[in-house]
Amino acid sequence: MTTLLQINTSLFGERGNSSQLTRRFIERWRAAHPDGRVVVRDLQGDPLPHLDAERIGALFSKPEGRTPEQQAIVDLSDALIAELKAADIVVIGLPLYNFGIPSTLKTWFDHIARAGVSFRYTANGPEGLIGDRKVYVMAARGGFYQGTPADTQTPFVTNFFTLLGIKDIEFVYAEGLNVSQESKERAMRDAGTAVDRLAA
Repeated sequence: MTTLLQINTSLFGERGNSSQLTRRFIERWRAAHPDGRVVVRDLQGDPLPHLDAERIGALFSKPEGRTPEQQAIVDLSDALIAELKAADIVVIGLPLYNFGIPSTLKTWFDHIARAGVSFRYTANGPEGLIGDRKVYVMAARGGFYQGTPADTQTPFVTNFFTLLGIKDIEFVYAEGLNVSQESKERAMRDAGTAVDRLAA
């Protein structure tokens, strides 16, 4: 059975443009894969705790010396990594906030990127330990950024997943959403067409 991990990050929840594209992908994918399994990780509705000194200390602690509180922190990280490893496909709704990714997604990244667990350092550079899988990113932006230096999301997200050993990443862009209603409708329509093609 194919498992799809859906990750939503919009501050507007299901009403967000990126969430709408993600939901459309899931609906089309379910229709084409009725036996598939969808796991939802709603980082806005159920946010993860940001890293602090206590959490970093727990993640770097030796198993035999952990307190119960430290073990609970490690258990959460382990569960998130296991959830990603169990997914054959990952679909991320990604709005652009102040030239960056939502802090909730960055926090998810921080819990998952663990040296010796999800990647390791070698003499030839970092080596991913998650294993490659398909990642679709539904990128919704108020202005036009794709292909410009202002698009910090695409290289950052790509580099992060590459660190884990995931290289099969595809972006769907819906841009100019705040320029005008006509621009928004055109962008969402074109992105929807791309989503339908990818989810089939």
